[in-house]
Amino acid sequence: MSNTTIGDRIRALREFRDVTQDELSRRAGVSVDTIRKLEQNVRESARINTLRGLARALDVQLERLVGQPTVTQHLTEDGGLLALRDAIQDPGALPGVPSDEALEEPPGADEWIADVRAATGLYWTGSYSELSAILPGLLRDGRAVTRTHSTEPVWRQMALAYQLAASLSTQSGHPDWAYTAVEQQLAAAAHASDPLLEGMGVSTLSWVLLRQGRWEQAQGVAERKADALEPARRHATAEQLAVYGNLLIAAATPAARNDNHDQAMELLTLAESAAVQSGPVSAYGSAFSVTDVRTQKVNVSLAGTDGRPGAALVASEQVDLTEISRPIHSASYRIDVAQARYQTGDSSGALDLLLEVERDQPEWIRLQTLAAATVREMLEAERRRNSTLRGLASRLGVDPAL
Repeated sequence: MSNTTIGDRIRALREFRDVTQDELSRRAGVSVDTIRKLEQNVRESARINTLRGLARALDVQLERLVGQPTVTQHLTEDGGLLALRDAIQDPGALPGVPSDEALEEPPGADEWIADVRAATGLYWTGSYSELSAILPGLLRDGRAVTRTHSTEPVWRQMALAYQLAASLSTQSGHPDWAYTAVEQQLAAAAHASDPLLEGMGVSTLSWVLLRQGRWEQAQGVAERKADALEPARRHATAEQLAVYGNLLIAAATPAARNDNHDQAMELLTLAESAAVQSGPVSAYGSAFSVTDVRTQKVNVSLAGTDGRPGAALVASEQVDLTEISRPIHSASYRIDVAQARYQTGDSSGALDLLLEVERDQPEWIRLQTLAAATVREMLEAERRRNSTLRGLASRLGVDPAL
């Protein structure tokens, strides 16, 4: 494990860009004193919103600044993240480049579609190592299937396979691969002649842009697509409302990151209204419900320069955890609540919740920047040695030797 601290990375990046601490302070909206203490390792961490501001000002992705792991936990024989990169960025898939995939015997269309659905289940249960083992082959097989069965149902599943590739790449700290996967997702959706599938592609794109720190673009693409797909409410189908609502959710998060909390809440209010009308929906590789929207209200309350942890906890009172259908969505929501608890002085409650998430999602949590950042804050603030906290820090790759 590297002993390089966040402060070391900030100092190295700042000096590489020939920026003074005062200039970085102005660009990031972070006090010079905070930057100085981080660089001197007097402070070992800062709140996640402070780190986001510093990363943006230094023109790097947050994952690089905080040293987020970019590998899955277990090595596999048949795949892995590099194999996924190669499948996403396959030269043979480019126009004018000869491909050797035509030599392969493709699986049957029905068999391959069933495999895509099974892979979607692996993603939402947090089985990333297993998914990374099979997804490269699934993409290659899918391209072969589309050559022999170029039907709209096949192209629809091809789009969803690339949506999985984009999502896994983003979760594992590779948003640049994810952007390429979204391009392929949108191209497949066009072949499927499905405007709603294109809408989900734009929702995925917004998330990728968000993880790249491109907040204005993330909000803009999602809002414009939501406007384009907004259904006539009296005659709207559940799927139309779900895609529209997911786009509104996608737009709300970057709005809050940009300190436009009122605008973010307006978007979520519209999304919740759509969810009330649609009821719970599982479609296009995702889910949509009133509960999904309410968990996002907790998330956006914590976003921006000055998060609102008290408001986040109030919003969490409206969330029934048992109604969250996707395991990693439940885990992500609980990490948000843990951060809110810690920031309102409930360190014990925050730690208990983080340990609960680790028990449920031991692989997934190791890739979560927010979880690691919260643990760093808790370590720095501990008044007496807490072996349970330090054990969690070690397992998350956070150096507990403060």
